[in-house]
Amino acid sequence: MNTTLSINGKSYTVDVQDDMPLLWAIRDIIGLTGTKFGCGVAQCGACSILINGILTKSCSMPVSYGVGKEIFTIEGSSENLEFLREAWNDGNVPQCGYCQSGQLIAATALLDKNASPTDEDIDTAMSGNICRCGTYTRIKKAIHKAVALKNETI
Repeated sequence: MNTTLSINGKSYTVDVQDDMPLLWAIRDIIGLTGTKFGCGVAQCGACSILINGILTKSCSMPVSYGVGKEIFTIEGSSENLEFLREAWNDGNVPQCGYCQSGQLIAATALLDKNASPTDEDIDTAMSGNICRCGTYTRIKKAIHKAVALKNETI
């Protein structure tokens, strides 16, 4: 069945079953491989994307859920994501890097809703993303740094 998805501001038509996990359509059919498969049961956050600005685990969401909505992946660009990318690089956040696209998307969702999060806000917002390397302290510092970078440009 032909389905049209809007991802990062671009329209993609895919011939897939409506119940295919959105992650597979994004990665395997469309070829945007930044969003990762981790656990397959929406627990680790590696597959995190934004759908209409809401943090969503794409491994457990059917393609049909994304129809008519704006999907944002790590390959996209937004002001908050760009500040986060800079802070991530400055703070040498990734270790193995596998979870980082999901971490960055979760942090983007946070900063899109809260321009000045506290440590508790960050802990709560990032709790759905697992980093097996344990870079949580660096992630938190990078989110604070992204806020500072953004405030410097205002």
